[in-house]
Amino acid sequence: MKIAIIIAVCAISIALIISSSAYICFYLVFYVPKMVRRREPEEFPIPHGEIYEPYRESMIGYIKKVREMPHTDMEITSFDGLKLRGRFFEYTKGAPVELMFHGYRGCSESDLSGGVLRAFKLGRSVAIVDHRACGRSEGNVITFGVNESRDCLSWIDRLNTLIGDGTPIILTGVSMGAATVMMAAANKLPENVVGVLADCGYSSAKEIIIKVMQDMKLPTRLLYPFVKLGARLYGRFDLEKTPPCEAMQNCTVPVIFIHGDTDDFVPCDMSRKNFELCSTKKRLVVVPGAGHGLAYMKDPEGYLTALSEFFSPLIDNH
Repeated sequence: MKIAIIIAVCAISIALIISSSAYICFYLVFYVPKMVRRREPEEFPIPHGEIYEPYRESMIGYIKKVREMPHTDMEITSFDGLKLRGRFFEYTKGAPVELMFHGYRGCSESDLSGGVLRAFKLGRSVAIVDHRACGRSEGNVITFGVNESRDCLSWIDRLNTLIGDGTPIILTGVSMGAATVMMAAANKLPENVVGVLADCGYSSAKEIIIKVMQDMKLPTRLLYPFVKLGARLYGRFDLEKTPPCEAMQNCTVPVIFIHGDTDDFVPCDMSRKNFELCSTKKRLVVVPGAGHGLAYMKDPEGYLTALSEFFSPLIDNH
């Protein structure tokens, strides 16, 4: 009897240690507390980090210009009941539209204001959206593209009700946003979705999380299983479901991959991997000297030329 009690106590203790460790990992990696969501936003939410400082004034200029531009507010209800919000900027009626998604723990204004102005230079309208648990959208859990890619499909439907399903749509994403649109592209998409722009996207959630852990000198073999378990137990999602590199093998539309070769957050080799596995028409553009998410800032003319060359035939043939 005593042995049985000891075994039961040990089993319960181990279960508590595992579940609490998984929760801590979940909280640190995926969860956005309500207190953080309720804080007063920065006047200009520029990404933090030394690599962004040389471009800070330009980024603030982008945000100021976009705030002054006329737009239409958009909203969808996600498959799990969250109100997700975005904005539509019309270049001209009937113009092709880029549907844009931002990066991990970012927001549409901080990450995509430059994208709005860039798209206008190419004669395209733009819809920018806040991921779940980010910006003006509801939710508290970031899923590294797993649920966000399902949201992307809903945003396509919402956009088609606004602009009509004959207008060409390009799915555009930066960092986690790039992972989101790549994962969405493994699904059957409406015929007016003509292609994908994946800017500095990672090859899988597992690989980027492990890479960040290694950068932080953390024991990846010990901790990653708790991260995965935390996502499953407390976030109710499978972190390793259809990662971008796998989605690219089943991609249904052309994809252009863009990445800076000095990106020390999401390594450029991840885009190279996604490019190699992509099963459709594709192009890889590596921008020398560009850090994470800074390919356009580093070489705006080259960026515009690459996009024009890749997408113009797709739009014209639509």
